Amino acid sequence: QVQLVESGGGLVQAGDSLTLSCAASGRTFSSYAMGWFRQSTGKEREFVTVISWDGGSAYYADSVKGRFIISRDNAKNTVYLQMNSLKPEDTAVYYCATYSPNYGGSYYATQRAYDHWGQGIQVTVSS
Repeated sequence: QVQLVESGGGLVQAGDSLTLSCAASGRTFSSYAMGWFRQSTGKEREFVTVISWDGGSAYYADSVKGRFIISRDNAKNTVYLQMNSLKPEDTAVYYCATYSPNYGGSYYATQRAYDHWGQGIQVTVSS
């Protein structure tokens, strides 16, 4: 059973930084890409970023490019999301997810590409 547990969320002010962590268990962590999504109140869950199994490649949504950095430590089975220059519009519940080995498509920014999800963690950015 795959388990993903996010941590590090909270309330910050605009311009601050925050780093989220996602600890994984139950799967060979180093074999799969990992992604982060977020969902704001009243909106659909949206793609934030994804990192390849070895950390060699990463892709970002335009809304966070240049501000957020995804990384992973396969020895610790953990993926991180460093969020800099936070804006009120970054307020959301953030979810980490494992990329599905059974996904036959190439579009990584869709929820369908991910098969296990964390419970989510709240990030609130005040203005």
